[in-house]
Order: sequence, then C-alpha cells, then structure tokens
Amino acid sequence: MRKKHVVSLTDDNRETLDAWARGRRVSVRLALRARIVLAAARGLHDVEIAQELDVSRHTAKLWRFRFLEGGTSALVKDAPRPGRKPSLDARKERSIVEATLHSTPTNATHWSVRTMARAQGVSRMTVQRVWSRHNLKPHRIESFKLSNDPAFVDKLHDIVGLYLDPPDRALVLCVDEKSQIQALERTRPMLPLAPGVPAKQTHDYKRHGTTTLFAALSVLDGSIIGQCMARHRHQEFIKFLNTINRQTPPELDLHLIVDNYATHKHPKVKAWCKRHKRFHFHFTPTSSSWLNLVERWFGALSAKRIKRGSFTNVSQLIKAIHDHIGQTNTQPTRFIWTATAERIMNKIAKIKKCIEPLGTPH
Repeated sequence: MRKKHVVSLTDDNRETLDAWARGRRVSVRLALRARIVLAAARGLHDVEIAQELDVSRHTAKLWRFRFLEGGTSALVKDAPRPGRKPSLDARKERSIVEATLHSTPTNATHWSVRTMARAQGVSRMTVQRVWSRHNLKPHRIESFKLSNDPAFVDKLHDIVGLYLDPPDRALVLCVDEKSQIQALERTRPMLPLAPGVPAKQTHDYKRHGTTTLFAALSVLDGSIIGQCMARHRHQEFIKFLNTINRQTPPELDLHLIVDNYATHKHPKVKAWCKRHKRFHFHFTPTSSSWLNLVERWFGALSAKRIKRGSFTNVSQLIKAIHDHIGQTNTQPTRFIWTATAERIMNKIAKIKKCIEPLGTPH
C-alpha cells in the first residue's frame, strides 16, 4: 500500500467513527462506512477490508479515499452524481422565459403551461419546471394604485412618523367608516365543515338593510372605539367625534388619521375641531387608504364576523359588530407599523420605473 493512502486517525476521528460503527440510531450506510475507515486505519488493504465486511473492493477503496479527502464529514452524504443529461438545452429555456416575460398568446391575455408548451414545442411539465426555476407565475395578477396627490410625500412622512414615533402625552387614533354593511340573511343554513370538505353557504340571500360603522383604532394598544349609525354624513361623524372625546382621557391630545372623504372636511366638522383644541386631523394621501391601520381591523371584522354571518335584521348585525368590538377590547392586539417612509418611497420608485416604458394609457 502506498504511504499516501494509509489512514491515520486523530482521537476525535476515532471516537466519532467508533460511535457511528456501533450506533443503533445511525443509518446502516454510515455505520458501514465508519467500519471501512476503521479497518483501513488498522492497516488492512482494500481486498482484506472487502472480505472482512462483505463488500466489494471498489466500495472499500471509495470510502478510504473519501475519508482521506474530506474527513468524517465526507462519510455522511453520498457524492453528487452526474445524473441524466438535461433534455432541455439552455437556448430553449431562455426562449421560454423570454416568451413568458415579453409576449402573450394571440387569443388570451397570459400564457398557461399548455399554450406555452404548444408554442415552444415542449411538454407542459417542461414549461412548469422552467417557470418554477425562474419563479414565474403568469396565471397570477396583483393590483396597484399610485396616488396622484401633489402632497403625497409630506403626508406620507407625517403619518408614518405618527406610527413610528408618536408624540408625547397624546393618543394616535386611526379613524374611518365602514359604510353600507349589509344585513344579509342566507336562504339556507350553512353546511358544516367536514374532513376534506369546506363549509358551504348559499350564494343567494335576502337583504334586510344596512348600517355604517364608525371606528377608531388606538395605535397604542389596538383597542377600538366603535359606533354604528344609520347614515354616513357629517352629522354622524360629529356624533362619533363626541364619542371619542368622551371615551379618551381628557388630558391627552388626539391625533386622528383620516382619509379625504368629504365628510371629514365639512365646514361644520372644521368648526367643531376649532372648539376642541386637542383634536388634530392628519389626512392620508388620495388613493392611499392602506396607510390607515383601521382598514386592517375592518378586514378582520369582515372575515371573522360578517362574511359568514346570516342576519334577519339590522339589529342582529349591529349586535354582532358590537360583540366583536367587545371581544377585541377584552384582549386587544396592536397592529405594528414597520415600514419607514423611505422604504415605501423606494417601492413606489420601482413601480414607476417599471410602468414608465409602457407609457400612460389614454
């Protein structure tokens, strides 16, 4: 045996290999490889190791060399195998990717795996693998909206600043209205959930009227001040402001984040604010309701209490809403804002960079 092929073990290596060779919780393959290396360390040749451990000479030689090259870690995993040559060459893969990104079929708005497969002369599974490798999902689409508010940047910094660094001795409240909440009575009872079968409700219903929910979400602790009213005018909004005034500590200033709905800017609302100096309004930019955290709570209210509900009258609907508000305030959960104004502006810049080459639609 050549000197360079002799296996010598450190104390740590020998301890590890002995544990693997005797271990009952290691794989059979790893235990065999450890015994091969231990036998090689005793000075046995590959033929002798093969006879002793009932393996082929090639196997004994393979793991001797693998240990000499990589130590004990080289015994844990098999070496990568070359495998079958890919049936799809790089040029065809680039063609599929380019067609997906920069073209559409003649009779559709986007590609499917089957239409792309026919156009490229490959199987649909080939297209699926290429799309998976490049994270392409032409069947999905998401919406976006860019605000055209000339004061967008200033308003963005103002509101994000309230979230990330609220003023001292003040409460920040996200205020908005969820209007036209319908009291819908399903024509049949909901079918219950079963293994492998989701709960089901009828698509038809009877309408029993609507209500409007005025809500204020506290950024401090996630609690809700809520009030249902029949209409959605400046009169109702002033009533809700009076409710907020009564239910908040009088020594604190109140910073209200509101949208640009005309009700919030009515002259009588402005006059009311002048008489109540602790109220300060902060308006979100136009088309930017996502900046108001109360919208997130409205979504939870719809998903958890309204969407699957069946109400025979408006009173039942209002009770369900107030019950949900009560449960929220029993164990309130904060909605924590994390995005800085700079991070948001960077995302908007990326979107604008993508749409500028496409031009403005007429």
